[in-house]
Amino acid sequence: MAPHHGNENEHGSERPEPVIRDNRKVDPVTGQARHPEGAEASEAAPHDGHEEMQPVDEAHDSGDALAQAEQILNEAEAGEQEGQAAVVAELRNDLLRLQAEYVNYRRRVDRDRAVAGEVATLGVLSSLLPVLDDIDAARAHGDLEGGPFASIAGKLESIVAGQGLERIDQAGVEFDPNIHEALIQQPGEGIEVDTVQQVLRTGYRTSSRVLRAAQVIVATPQG
Repeated sequence: MAPHHGNENEHGSERPEPVIRDNRKVDPVTGQARHPEGAEASEAAPHDGHEEMQPVDEAHDSGDALAQAEQILNEAEAGEQEGQAAVVAELRNDLLRLQAEYVNYRRRVDRDRAVAGEVATLGVLSSLLPVLDDIDAARAHGDLEGGPFASIAGKLESIVAGQGLERIDQAGVEFDPNIHEALIQQPGEGIEVDTVQQVLRTGYRTSSRVLRAAQVIVATPQG
């Protein structure tokens, strides 16, 4: 076979043209420093030497972003503080209301407790009045003088006196229908007002209530 002479392009594929990459960090035309993004952009779109790259003012942009972020944070903080202030005020009002209710509750409890204690004490004292009458009768007849029950009677009278029990047994005082019960009324000499002449049965009272009025003979002014 005779060797082939002629243009080799007619018998084979075309060879690819070599690609030249400019990896220089400084652009020889503009004198600007190249960045990786700028290099890729230059590869995608070759620089024609006439258009200049506009530098990005990163400091200005970042300053605006920081200022905006700071403003947003301040507004959020102010709103949060206002919301907390409202919550605190509401909680404070609730606390004051609960405190007032608790104070009123404690007052009612203390008052009811005091009344219950007083009623219990009055009940016990009232039940002992007949015993005190027997002691008075025994003393009047001389049965307690030197007897074994004299000390017991004295202790009992001391105990009831310590619980606030008072005797109503004074003669010669002005008659008081609140603490005296007049069984007999008779004119008396030199009497200007109704006066207790004699106590027939001792009465008893406490600082807040009369347990039993004293039965008395009343002397009235002569008409």
